[in-house]
Amino acid sequence: MGDDQNPSQNPALRLYAAITLIADIIGLLLKFTLEIIYSFMKLFVRAELKDLSGEVVVITGTGHGIGRELALQYTNLGCEVVCLDINEASNAETVEMANGLKRGRAYGFQCDVTNRDQVLELATKIKLQIGHVSVVVNNAGIMPSRPLWEQTHEEIRKVFDINVMAHFWIFEAFLPHMFEKNRGHLVSISSVAGLIGATNLVPYCASKFAVRGMMEALFEEFREHKIPIKSTIIYPYMVDTGLCKSPKMRFTKAMALLTPKAAASSIIEAHRKELLEATIPRYIGYLNKFVRNYPVRCQIMLKDFFESGVGTDQ
Repeated sequence: MGDDQNPSQNPALRLYAAITLIADIIGLLLKFTLEIIYSFMKLFVRAELKDLSGEVVVITGTGHGIGRELALQYTNLGCEVVCLDINEASNAETVEMANGLKRGRAYGFQCDVTNRDQVLELATKIKLQIGHVSVVVNNAGIMPSRPLWEQTHEEIRKVFDINVMAHFWIFEAFLPHMFEKNRGHLVSISSVAGLIGATNLVPYCASKFAVRGMMEALFEEFREHKIPIKSTIIYPYMVDTGLCKSPKMRFTKAMALLTPKAAASSIIEAHRKELLEATIPRYIGYLNKFVRNYPVRCQIMLKDFFESGVGTDQ
Protein backbone atom coordinates (compact mmCIF):
# COMPACT_ATOMS: atom_id res chain seq x y z
CA MET A 1 0.00 0.00 0.00
CA GLY A 2 2.98 2.31 0.70
CA ASP A 3 3.99 2.30 -2.97
CA ASP A 4 0.57 3.69 -3.92
CA GLN A 5 0.93 6.77 -1.68
CA ASN A 6 -0.12 10.01 -3.34
CA PRO A 7 3.07 11.98 -4.20
CA SER A 8 1.43 15.18 -2.91
CA GLN A 9 1.25 13.56 0.55
CA ASN A 10 4.88 12.42 0.56
CA PRO A 11 7.07 15.03 2.35
CA ALA A 12 10.25 13.99 0.49
CA LEU A 13 8.57 14.31 -2.92
CA ARG A 14 7.04 17.65 -1.97
CA LEU A 15 10.45 18.94 -0.89
CA TYR A 16 12.03 17.70 -4.14
CA ALA A 17 9.31 19.43 -6.19
CA ALA A 18 9.79 22.68 -4.25
CA ILE A 19 13.58 22.61 -4.74
CA THR A 20 13.14 21.87 -8.46
CA LEU A 21 10.70 24.79 -8.82
CA ILE A 22 13.06 27.17 -7.02
CA ALA A 23 15.97 26.04 -9.22
CA ASP A 24 13.84 26.54 -12.37
CA ILE A 25 12.84 30.06 -11.23
CA ILE A 26 16.46 31.00 -10.49
CA GLY A 27 17.54 29.61 -13.87
CA LEU A 28 14.78 31.54 -15.63
CA LEU A 29 15.69 34.81 -13.89
CA LEU A 30 19.36 34.32 -14.77
CA LYS A 31 18.64 33.61 -18.45
CA PHE A 32 16.11 36.48 -18.51
CA THR A 33 18.71 38.91 -17.16
CA LEU A 34 21.41 37.74 -19.56
CA GLU A 35 19.03 38.11 -22.51
CA ILE A 36 18.19 41.69 -21.48
CA ILE A 37 21.89 42.55 -21.25
CA TYR A 38 22.57 40.86 -24.61
CA SER A 39 19.67 42.69 -26.30
CA PHE A 40 20.83 46.02 -24.85
CA MET A 41 24.38 45.46 -26.09
CA LYS A 42 23.11 44.67 -29.59
CA LEU A 43 21.76 48.23 -29.81
CA PHE A 44 25.36 49.47 -29.97
CA VAL A 45 26.85 46.76 -32.18
CA ARG A 46 26.19 46.66 -35.92
CA ALA A 47 24.85 43.21 -36.69
CA GLU A 48 26.22 41.29 -39.64
CA LEU A 49 23.75 41.32 -42.51
CA LYS A 50 22.83 38.01 -44.11
CA ASP A 51 23.92 37.51 -47.72
CA LEU A 52 20.77 37.12 -49.83
CA SER A 53 22.34 36.55 -53.23
CA GLY A 54 20.70 33.66 -55.07
CA GLU A 55 17.57 33.65 -52.91
CA VAL A 56 14.26 33.27 -54.77
CA VAL A 57 12.07 36.04 -53.35
CA VAL A 58 8.32 36.39 -53.95
CA ILE A 59 6.91 39.87 -53.27
CA THR A 60 3.24 40.82 -53.49
CA GLY A 61 2.03 44.26 -54.52
CA THR A 62 5.09 45.17 -56.60
CA GLY A 63 3.31 47.50 -59.04
CA HIS A 64 4.19 50.62 -57.06
CA GLY A 65 5.26 52.03 -53.70
CA ILE A 66 7.04 49.85 -51.15
CA GLY A 67 6.56 46.72 -53.26
CA ARG A 68 8.35 48.25 -56.24
CA GLU A 69 11.23 49.45 -54.05
CA LEU A 70 11.49 46.02 -52.42
CA ALA A 71 11.73 44.40 -55.85
CA LEU A 72 14.47 46.81 -56.94
CA GLN A 73 16.51 46.45 -53.77
CA TYR A 74 16.23 42.65 -53.53
CA THR A 75 17.25 42.40 -57.19
CA ASN A 76 20.19 44.69 -56.52
CA LEU A 77 21.31 42.26 -53.80
CA GLY A 78 21.53 39.47 -56.38
CA CYS A 79 18.20 37.77 -55.70
CA GLU A 80 15.84 36.08 -58.13
CA VAL A 81 12.78 38.28 -57.54
CA VAL A 82 9.24 37.18 -58.42
CA CYS A 83 6.98 40.23 -58.69
CA LEU A 84 3.24 39.68 -58.13
CA ASP A 85 0.63 42.37 -58.73
CA ILE A 86 -2.91 42.55 -60.06
CA ASN A 87 -1.92 45.47 -62.31
CA GLU A 88 0.00 43.86 -65.16
CA ALA A 89 1.22 47.11 -66.75
CA SER A 90 2.71 48.70 -63.62
CA ASN A 91 4.18 45.36 -62.57
CA ALA A 92 5.90 45.04 -65.95
CA GLU A 93 7.46 48.47 -65.36
CA THR A 94 8.84 47.27 -62.03
CA VAL A 95 10.34 44.16 -63.64
CA GLU A 96 11.94 46.23 -66.40
CA MET A 97 13.44 48.63 -63.84
CA ALA A 98 14.75 45.76 -61.72
CA ASN A 99 16.35 43.93 -64.63
CA GLY A 100 17.92 47.21 -65.73
CA LEU A 101 20.07 47.03 -62.59
CA LYS A 102 21.84 44.01 -64.14
CA ARG A 103 22.40 42.33 -60.76
CA GLY A 104 19.88 39.62 -59.91
CA ARG A 105 16.90 38.72 -62.07
CA ALA A 106 13.25 39.82 -61.84
CA TYR A 107 10.16 38.02 -63.16
CA GLY A 108 6.63 39.39 -63.35
CA PHE A 109 3.31 37.60 -62.92
CA GLN A 110 -0.15 39.09 -62.85
CA CYS A 111 -1.90 37.73 -59.78
CA ASP A 112 -4.97 38.49 -57.68
CA VAL A 113 -3.63 37.45 -54.28
CA THR A 114 -7.17 37.17 -52.90
CA ASN A 115 -7.86 34.31 -55.32
CA ARG A 116 -6.61 31.16 -53.58
CA ASP A 117 -6.81 28.92 -56.65
CA GLN A 118 -4.88 31.42 -58.76
CA VAL A 119 -2.16 31.76 -56.11
CA LEU A 120 -1.75 27.98 -55.74
CA GLU A 121 -1.61 27.48 -59.51
CA LEU A 122 0.96 30.25 -59.87
CA ALA A 123 3.16 28.72 -57.14
CA THR A 124 3.45 25.52 -59.16
CA LYS A 125 4.37 27.51 -62.28
CA ILE A 126 7.03 29.50 -60.37
CA LYS A 127 8.57 26.32 -58.98
CA LEU A 128 8.88 24.83 -62.47
CA GLN A 129 10.10 27.97 -64.23
CA ILE A 130 12.29 29.61 -61.56
CA GLY A 131 12.81 27.23 -58.64
CA HIS A 132 11.92 26.78 -54.99
CA VAL A 133 10.86 30.01 -53.33
CA SER A 134 12.99 30.72 -50.25
CA VAL A 135 11.66 34.14 -49.21
CA VAL A 136 8.11 35.51 -49.20
CA VAL A 137 7.29 39.17 -48.59
CA ASN A 138 3.57 39.82 -48.05
CA ASN A 139 3.33 43.50 -48.94
CA ALA A 140 0.05 44.01 -50.85
CA GLY A 141 -2.53 46.05 -48.97
CA ILE A 142 -5.27 48.68 -49.20
CA MET A 143 -6.30 51.39 -46.74
CA PRO A 144 -9.70 53.07 -47.15
CA SER A 145 -9.82 55.98 -44.70
CA ARG A 146 -13.25 56.93 -43.44
CA PRO A 147 -15.30 56.45 -40.26
CA LEU A 148 -16.54 52.88 -39.88
CA TRP A 149 -20.18 53.82 -40.50
CA GLU A 150 -19.22 55.25 -43.90
CA GLN A 151 -17.46 52.10 -45.10
CA THR A 152 -19.50 49.54 -47.01
CA HIS A 153 -19.51 45.83 -46.23
CA GLU A 154 -17.94 45.17 -49.65
CA GLU A 155 -15.11 47.56 -48.82
CA ILE A 156 -14.51 46.01 -45.39
CA ARG A 157 -14.45 42.50 -46.85
CA LYS A 158 -11.98 43.62 -49.52
CA VAL A 159 -9.66 45.04 -46.83
CA PHE A 160 -9.56 41.66 -45.09
CA ASP A 161 -9.28 39.69 -48.34
CA ILE A 162 -6.17 41.63 -49.41
CA ASN A 163 -4.60 42.55 -46.07
CA VAL A 164 -5.19 39.25 -44.24
CA MET A 165 -6.57 36.33 -46.24
CA ALA A 166 -4.03 36.76 -49.03
CA HIS A 167 -1.29 36.01 -46.47
CA PHE A 168 -2.85 32.61 -45.81
CA TRP A 169 -3.05 31.75 -49.52
CA ILE A 170 0.54 32.89 -50.12
CA PHE A 171 1.76 30.83 -47.15
CA GLU A 172 -0.25 27.82 -48.28
CA ALA A 173 1.28 28.11 -51.75
CA PHE A 174 4.94 28.67 -50.86
CA LEU A 175 5.54 27.05 -47.47
CA PRO A 176 5.79 23.61 -49.19
CA HIS A 177 8.76 24.99 -51.19
CA MET A 178 10.47 25.87 -47.91
CA PHE A 179 9.55 22.58 -46.22
CA GLU A 180 11.17 20.69 -49.12
CA LYS A 181 14.42 22.61 -48.66
CA ASN A 182 14.11 22.84 -44.85
CA ARG A 183 14.80 26.57 -44.95
CA GLY A 184 13.09 29.87 -45.75
CA HIS A 185 11.96 33.25 -44.47
CA LEU A 186 8.49 34.80 -44.25
CA VAL A 187 8.19 38.59 -44.06
CA SER A 188 4.80 40.23 -43.52
CA ILE A 189 4.07 43.94 -43.54
CA SER A 190 1.72 45.01 -40.78
CA SER A 191 1.68 48.70 -39.76
CA VAL A 192 1.97 50.99 -36.78
CA ALA A 193 -1.82 50.79 -37.13
CA GLY A 194 -1.35 47.14 -36.14
CA LEU A 195 -0.02 48.35 -32.79
CA ILE A 196 -2.18 51.41 -32.13
CA GLY A 197 -5.84 52.04 -33.03
CA ALA A 198 -6.43 55.05 -35.28
CA THR A 199 -9.41 57.16 -36.33
CA ASN A 200 -10.81 56.53 -39.83
CA LEU A 201 -8.95 53.21 -40.02
CA VAL A 202 -11.10 50.71 -38.10
CA PRO A 203 -11.10 47.92 -40.74
CA TYR A 204 -7.48 48.65 -41.68
CA CYS A 205 -6.32 48.57 -38.04
CA ALA A 206 -8.26 45.34 -37.46
CA SER A 207 -6.59 43.73 -40.50
CA LYS A 208 -3.10 44.82 -39.44
CA PHE A 209 -3.65 43.63 -35.86
CA ALA A 210 -4.69 40.31 -37.44
CA VAL A 211 -1.40 40.11 -39.38
CA ARG A 212 0.46 40.73 -36.14
CA GLY A 213 -1.35 37.87 -34.38
CA MET A 214 -0.90 35.59 -37.38
CA MET A 215 2.85 36.08 -37.50
CA GLU A 216 3.38 35.81 -33.75
CA ALA A 217 1.40 32.56 -33.65
CA LEU A 218 3.17 31.18 -36.73
CA PHE A 219 6.54 31.89 -35.10
CA GLU A 220 5.42 29.87 -32.06
CA GLU A 221 4.36 26.95 -34.27
CA PHE A 222 7.71 26.95 -36.07
CA ARG A 223 9.54 27.11 -32.73
CA GLU A 224 7.50 24.35 -31.07
CA HIS A 225 7.83 22.01 -34.03
CA LYS A 226 11.52 22.91 -34.54
CA ILE A 227 10.92 24.04 -38.13
CA PRO A 228 13.95 26.08 -39.34
CA ILE A 229 11.91 28.73 -41.16
CA LYS A 230 12.41 32.35 -40.08
CA SER A 231 9.68 34.96 -39.76
CA THR A 232 9.68 38.75 -39.54
CA ILE A 233 6.79 41.14 -38.90
CA ILE A 234 7.20 44.80 -39.91
CA TYR A 235 5.36 47.81 -38.48
CA PRO A 236 5.96 50.84 -40.72
CA TYR A 237 4.78 54.36 -39.87
CA MET A 238 2.88 56.21 -42.62
CA VAL A 239 4.60 55.80 -46.00
CA ASP A 240 4.23 58.13 -48.97
CA THR A 241 2.79 55.56 -51.38
CA GLY A 242 -0.56 57.17 -52.15
CA LEU A 243 -2.49 54.98 -49.71
CA CYS A 244 -2.24 57.62 -47.00
CA LYS A 245 -4.06 60.47 -48.76
CA SER A 246 -4.62 62.80 -45.79
CA PRO A 247 -1.87 62.36 -43.19
CA LYS A 248 -2.04 64.42 -40.01
CA MET A 249 0.92 65.18 -37.77
CA ARG A 250 1.94 67.93 -35.36
CA PHE A 251 5.70 67.50 -35.69
CA THR A 252 6.18 67.41 -39.45
CA LYS A 253 9.96 66.95 -39.36
CA ALA A 254 10.21 64.35 -36.59
CA MET A 255 7.19 62.38 -37.87
CA ALA A 256 7.35 62.98 -41.62
CA LEU A 257 6.01 60.38 -44.04
CA LEU A 258 8.52 57.67 -44.86
CA THR A 259 9.65 57.36 -48.46
CA PRO A 260 9.00 53.97 -50.09
CA LYS A 261 12.76 53.63 -50.70
CA ALA A 262 13.62 54.17 -47.02
CA ALA A 263 10.84 51.85 -45.85
CA ALA A 264 11.96 49.07 -48.23
CA SER A 265 15.57 49.48 -47.12
CA SER A 266 14.57 49.09 -43.45
CA ILE A 267 12.39 46.05 -44.24
CA ILE A 268 15.26 44.30 -46.03
CA GLU A 269 17.67 45.20 -43.24
CA ALA A 270 15.30 43.59 -40.69
CA HIS A 271 15.12 40.50 -42.93
CA ARG A 272 18.91 40.32 -43.26
CA LYS A 273 19.31 40.68 -39.49
CA GLU A 274 16.64 37.96 -39.05
CA LEU A 275 14.69 40.13 -36.61
CA LEU A 276 11.38 38.77 -35.34
CA GLU A 277 9.82 42.23 -35.52
CA ALA A 278 10.77 45.76 -36.47
CA THR A 279 9.04 49.12 -36.35
CA ILE A 280 9.97 51.79 -38.88
CA PRO A 281 11.25 54.12 -37.54
CA ARG A 282 12.57 52.05 -34.63
CA TYR A 283 11.75 54.56 -31.86
CA ILE A 284 7.99 54.10 -32.39
CA GLY A 285 8.20 50.52 -31.13
CA TYR A 286 10.03 51.58 -27.96
CA LEU A 287 7.62 54.48 -27.43
CA ASN A 288 4.57 52.23 -27.83
CA LYS A 289 5.87 49.64 -25.33
CA PHE A 290 6.77 52.38 -22.84
CA VAL A 291 3.41 54.17 -23.06
CA ARG A 292 1.41 50.92 -22.73
CA ASN A 293 2.63 50.68 -19.11
CA TYR A 294 0.65 53.79 -18.19
CA PRO A 295 -3.12 54.31 -17.63
CA VAL A 296 -5.28 54.49 -20.75
CA ARG A 297 -6.04 58.17 -20.18
CA CYS A 298 -2.31 58.92 -20.22
CA GLN A 299 -2.01 57.07 -23.53
CA ILE A 300 -4.86 59.17 -24.94
CA MET A 301 -3.20 62.38 -23.74
CA LEU A 302 -0.01 61.43 -25.57
CA LYS A 303 -1.92 60.62 -28.76
CA ASP A 304 -3.64 64.00 -28.60
CA PHE A 305 -0.30 65.72 -27.98
CA PHE A 306 1.29 64.27 -31.12
CA GLU A 307 -1.88 64.87 -33.23
CA SER A 308 -0.75 62.11 -35.59
CA GLY A 309 -3.23 60.18 -37.68
CA VAL A 310 -5.05 59.87 -40.99
CA GLY A 311 -7.85 62.08 -42.28
CA THR A 312 -10.71 60.92 -44.46
CA ASP A 313 -10.26 60.09 -48.15
CA GLN A 314 -11.16 63.05 -50.34
